[in-house]
Amino acid sequence: MTNRELLEYWVESSDNDYTTMQHLYSTQDYNWALFLGHLVIEKLLKGLYARKNEEQPHAPKIHNLLILAERCDLELSQELRDELSLITHFNMNARYEDYKLNFYKKATREYADIHINKIEEIRGWLKAKSI
Repeated sequence: MTNRELLEYWVESSDNDYTTMQHLYSTQDYNWALFLGHLVIEKLLKGLYARKNEEQPHAPKIHNLLILAERCDLELSQELRDELSLITHFNMNARYEDYKLNFYKKATREYADIHINKIEEIRGWLKAKSI
């Protein structure tokens, strides 16, 4: 795949996950909606990584959003760095059994409202950079 094809692949996959995130949110599956929100951002970052790295466009197989954003050479405010770090935890908290119950209790509607909105803001910012 070319860099552009990889970028398009990641953006399309992110868009599909975004739709799923919205469905999960609307059915009050907040912990899984937040998990998918992490994937939405991760895939956009991997697309930007592919576009930036012509010689080695395949993004590293990591899930840490802050590290991915740094490897894309994105300028990040401290607020955005903090939010990416927090969203990274949604991946682990929804995936691993020892974190699931605590995350399920934490992922109330109010909590999800705040972070789904942040995910949507970050998604818009990243999509604008991927054009």
